Amino acid sequence: MIETRPGSDLPVHPKTSQLHSRGPKNFSREFRLQAVLCALALLLCELLSLPFTTMNVCDDGPFIRMAQTFAHTGHIVYNGWEAPMMLAQIYIAYPFIKLFGDSYTAARMSTLLLALVTTFFLHRTLVRTGSSERNATLGTLAVALSPMVLMLSATFMSDISGFLAITLCLYGCVRAIQSSANRSAIAWLCFAVFTCAFFGTSRQIAWLGDLVMVPCTLWLLRRRRRVLLAGALVTALSFLFILGCMHWLSRQPYVIPVPPLARPFPRTIALRQLSYIVLEIPFLVLPVIAVFAPRIFRTRPIARLILLTALVAYVVIAFHSRHDYNARLHFEPTAGYDGAWVNFSGVYSVFPGAPVALHTPTLVILTILCIGGLLGVIAVALQAFRTKSSSPPAAHFLSWKQLGILLVPFSLGYLTLLATSVGTTVAIFDRYALGLLGPSMIALLRLYQERVRPTLPPATILLIIIAGAYGIIVTHNTFALDRARVDLANQLHAHGVQYTSIDGGWDYNFDTELDNANYINSPLLKVPADAYIPPPPASPGICQAYWQIKTPHVHPLYGVSFLPNACYGRAPFAPVQYRPWPFRTPHNLYAVRYVPPSAEPQPF
Repeated sequence: MIETRPGSDLPVHPKTSQLHSRGPKNFSREFRLQAVLCALALLLCELLSLPFTTMNVCDDGPFIRMAQTFAHTGHIVYNGWEAPMMLAQIYIAYPFIKLFGDSYTAARMSTLLLALVTTFFLHRTLVRTGSSERNATLGTLAVALSPMVLMLSATFMSDISGFLAITLCLYGCVRAIQSSANRSAIAWLCFAVFTCAFFGTSRQIAWLGDLVMVPCTLWLLRRRRRVLLAGALVTALSFLFILGCMHWLSRQPYVIPVPPLARPFPRTIALRQLSYIVLEIPFLVLPVIAVFAPRIFRTRPIARLILLTALVAYVVIAFHSRHDYNARLHFEPTAGYDGAWVNFSGVYSVFPGAPVALHTPTLVILTILCIGGLLGVIAVALQAFRTKSSSPPAAHFLSWKQLGILLVPFSLGYLTLLATSVGTTVAIFDRYALGLLGPSMIALLRLYQERVRPTLPPATILLIIIAGAYGIIVTHNTFALDRARVDLANQLHAHGVQYTSIDGGWDYNFDTELDNANYINSPLLKVPADAYIPPPPASPGICQAYWQIKTPHVHPLYGVSFLPNACYGRAPFAPVQYRPWPFRTPHNLYAVRYVPPSAEPQPF
């Protein structure tokens, strides 16, 4: 006899596989330790990377200054670089700043805490959606120890907070579906709605959890009238909360407004960048998706030929059709733009000339593993349509149909919202893919253990170790480079050069600008009406700092460069060395002239 899950009209298989023989109460109590160990692994890797510096990293400097202002005055004060609302992160950073002072590291510690919580709940979500404990642990480590997550967890960027909001919402929705008691289901719906609403105040795209994922959950629970009515009520409250927050944000001074759709909408650019973000996901889950690659050889001869031809064609096209070396990374979603966190140089760098860390052979291997794994997933999925699973999910786990209703609308909405942002922001950056890692990992683990093998192979463990080691290396090297930039700027300042005369990269310059002004200058600012200050025409014969329009108080005479002959050549200052891991071969940062030597101020 075919049974149905409580609160759902979807059928489940009457057999319970040995893989999922434990009831939900047992696995909930017995295996939380593995989720804690995953979080501790992230913490250990983060500490090993020595992620501290006294300068802004990407966008987080203005955000940290907001948190510091709030800690001292109790007021939310934007400073011209905020499209994210940042409210949740500011409140969470408050005790860290009060306890440890106004250092950048103190505020960034709060993001690390959010990353640890995200890791714990990601593991529990994977288990609750049908993955075995071992597979869930490996899947969680594959995400948490990826270079992207390790780097972002050491900053005050809003991406981790958004990732946490989506993960908590997904976990709450799954628990609500699995709850047999109405009161428990309502409680978990409230948990999903309120946590997503709160953490979404840091990164608004996470509100898609309340706007899409929770309504999909209510559809699955539609036969339980009390749950449906209570869930609809709290969802309506979250809608009102979101509208109120957006209205409040639009009235704040020095906030960059982001229209819902650029006009005219660049469709070609949007589709191209959307393809980059989709291809970023296989890299972020590489240790899991790579083990699907051998499944290409288990398909029918015609399908095998098609898949292998597609793989070879992709590798050839990716490495011969583009002139930009950085764009050869197939997982580079911002080809042609600055701002990629995972790139060929092995550091997050904002100026050209960075040494190459990932050479062509490594890029070829990564491309084969990622795209080969993606094609292997397609092969397994196509085969799944033709045959029944030998390991059906237990009754207390969600079926594929339930997972599809819960995750597919959210994922499509997420991608659509990213696509519509093209033209209103610089690009779809690689870090924007974090929001889709939970749904992607759920699908990959369930597909592998039901259609390939019950457990992930030892190769996954090896790949996790490699990815984690590389994540430690790139996190360390990014912060080591930033510390060297600060040291070089301080050396110039010790010789009488004002900080406003130093171009340390646009992110370093943001610190300098906020030391001399209340906000970052931007033509997008609408409130107050006269906030934007048009810069004077550039003087002929001098070099310009990148985004100098946003930092009008910075008038560089000198810049920081990997290239000693950049601009007007080396300035008479000693270079600063930093030693990137793993080989610790020293790299030099040079001070270069931005004006001809004849115009250089004397003496030093």
